[in-house]
Amino acid sequence: MTTPVATRAVFVAVLLATSVGFLWKSTPSVTVIAAAESYGTEVETPLVGDYTTFAGLSPVLLEGVGLVVGLSGTGGDPAPSMYRTALLEDMKRREVRNPNEILRSPNTALVLVRAYLPPLLSIGEHLDVEIVLPDSAGASSLAGGWLMETELHEQAFVPGRGIIKGHPYARAKGPVLIAGIGRELEHDDPLLRRGRILGGAKVLKERELSIFLQSDFRSIRNSTRIADAIGRRFHHFDKYGIKKPMAEAKTDQMIVLSVHPRYKDNYPRYLQVIRSIAFRETTVSQRVRMQKLHDELLTPETSERAALQLEAIGKDAIPLLQTALKSPLLEVKFHAATALAYMEDASGLPALAESAKDERAFRVFAFAAMSTLDDAQSHLSLRDLMSDPLPETRYGAFRALWTLDKNDPFIRGMPMGIRSLDDDSSESDEKKVPAWYLHVLSTQGPELVHCTMRSRPEVVLFGANQKFVPPLILSAGRQIMLTAKPGSETISISRFVPGKPDVRKEVSLNIAEVLLQVDELGATYPDVVNMLAQASQQRNLPEKLETDALPESGRVYTRPETAKGPARKATVGQKHMSPNIFPRLEGNDEPRQNEEPEDKPRPASRDGMASIKSEETEEKSRPFWKFWERSRSE
Repeated sequence: MTTPVATRAVFVAVLLATSVGFLWKSTPSVTVIAAAESYGTEVETPLVGDYTTFAGLSPVLLEGVGLVVGLSGTGGDPAPSMYRTALLEDMKRREVRNPNEILRSPNTALVLVRAYLPPLLSIGEHLDVEIVLPDSAGASSLAGGWLMETELHEQAFVPGRGIIKGHPYARAKGPVLIAGIGRELEHDDPLLRRGRILGGAKVLKERELSIFLQSDFRSIRNSTRIADAIGRRFHHFDKYGIKKPMAEAKTDQMIVLSVHPRYKDNYPRYLQVIRSIAFRETTVSQRVRMQKLHDELLTPETSERAALQLEAIGKDAIPLLQTALKSPLLEVKFHAATALAYMEDASGLPALAESAKDERAFRVFAFAAMSTLDDAQSHLSLRDLMSDPLPETRYGAFRALWTLDKNDPFIRGMPMGIRSLDDDSSESDEKKVPAWYLHVLSTQGPELVHCTMRSRPEVVLFGANQKFVPPLILSAGRQIMLTAKPGSETISISRFVPGKPDVRKEVSLNIAEVLLQVDELGATYPDVVNMLAQASQQRNLPEKLETDALPESGRVYTRPETAKGPARKATVGQKHMSPNIFPRLEGNDEPRQNEEPEDKPRPASRDGMASIKSEETEEKSRPFWKFWERSRSE
């Protein structure tokens, strides 16, 4: 029952708010706030996250049985097994002639193919693929192999019926990159039996992300109200210009959520903001809460939570977030600037650039936020950061700018690996499809060669005029050899194919020119990565080759000492919950070189970066990736 005091407080608040015309954007209506608070009307605003949980956050394992061709005598005839039976059935369905004869070839191998499908990927996007030789395959190495087209399904074991396959979710093919790049491996080394195809699986079917109401809150009315609250904050327009809300109530318990285009490359942030949307809040209550959030925003311990709630409110909160940019504390400026970036406000760009450059714990989130701002200053700031001495900062800035504008002339890449080979092999057409990219950047600072071991295959040269250091002897696959004598100004590149004339080219020591030439001669991306790894080990590169120098979430930030207390450490974000423009290896629990060990993570807060965590979303280590970590550490 409403008390006379409470009724009077609400009446005074409404009257005062009306009298000042809600001039919040220019001057917060502190009078309204004070009047309401003086009568004790402050209540905790319920948020969407208080009544819901997310489903579908865990990656879905997709599996298939495939055939790798192009091996150099390291394949074998697989023993009778359910894998061989499945592969034979697939080959017959594709009308492959003499399938048993093909399987018996020493240049082919039966493999298990796996991929992990995260939520909110669109049809046509690509996933990394894992390749594993089973014990029954009779093969010893995947080096130099090419995976023929393989369909990947979600599978389940049903008692009494065995393994049941669902509809195909992806289709995989491409050149296999083994883990032990750049090293001479023994014939029985397990690294030779496992590999990866970067971006090798094309998504055929989308996964929905669902929100489920808690059981004691379940009803059609509540489901609809929450969907409407999300739809008011987040909507988009289809190709016909029709407004489309990002949430739709399907049942009394389930709401289907679509990702807003602005958060496509950072859906974890999107889910945090969704959880922070107010549920059942009047205009006056929102003004009261906004002033309280403004005070919390200026306090480091509560800044993250406040910024997310203000971002969930939308455009009306921009002036409050902008005032926080004047704070002397980097943490406060960072959280305010991040929220502003996702609301298309570029006023926080200097704070984001400072965070990316100077604070490693904020770096991954700062870059992700900058990648959403299609502003000239954002382009320039990211270009400047590509000249930073730290490889992680340089490549992080590159990835952010590539996400923002793939056609930016400063980073525009050259598609490689799409030229047909000068032979009659049946695989020639297959090898035209996958491509890797070469980016040559005119940056300042130390020269750097960077290549990727996941996601999008690419080589980035930070420094346009980098040169190989002779003498050198390198190989790019089984057919291409590179040599340079001491003091030489050129490199000799030769291609040897049995039964065909040898091809010889003489090029300068310029790394970009050499990469273009080996690509023209038919080298695949794994061949190029292996060649660069050899050059790095032999000190033929200006600096050590860097691979996947990506910023990470879940790092420790030390808050500076203040008059209120000593310096304290806090974990920013969750490990393995980085923005999806910076994909990490699941199960990679080893810190990189020169990285301090993690402190104990913060408890999950109601709205903060550590809040989206449940048994369903916990990442589990997968032994497959340990082979890659071993290769990297060695």
